[in-house]
Amino acid sequence: MQNLLPEPPATLLPTHEEADAALAAAAEQGTDEAYAEVAARFPTYSAAWGALAGRSLAAGQVVTAYAYARTGYHRGLDQLRRSGWKGHGPVPWSHAPNQGFLRCLYVLSRAAGEIGEADEAARCAQFLRDCDPAAGDALSGD
Repeated sequence: MQNLLPEPPATLLPTHEEADAALAAAAEQGTDEAYAEVAARFPTYSAAWGALAGRSLAAGQVVTAYAYARTGYHRGLDQLRRSGWKGHGPVPWSHAPNQGFLRCLYVLSRAAGEIGEADEAARCAQFLRDCDPAAGDALSGD
């Protein structure tokens, strides 16, 4: 059976040049403190939370990663809704401003799995695939 309803349009988050520049500077410094300063300065910027979450997960700090990822995920949901997202439809990885939210969703899924929250891990993994299968592919190569 063919679905005759059109898929909703892709949601593209707006760019945030000042926050992007601050995150790039934090990457050059390469410290958790530098990334935390970006998150504190731009608390709605999911990419900063995603960077903190990824760094924490890589360091084996699973609960910290979970907390950072959940914060960035919720801030990203707020931005998606403000950008017209209705709870479903593509959120393409290829659009750089979407990547912070998608990274948070990916780390949230992984961290949830590591703390034994299997249902949350599965829900987040499915949500990531629903947003854009390319995101999971790109992030699992990190």
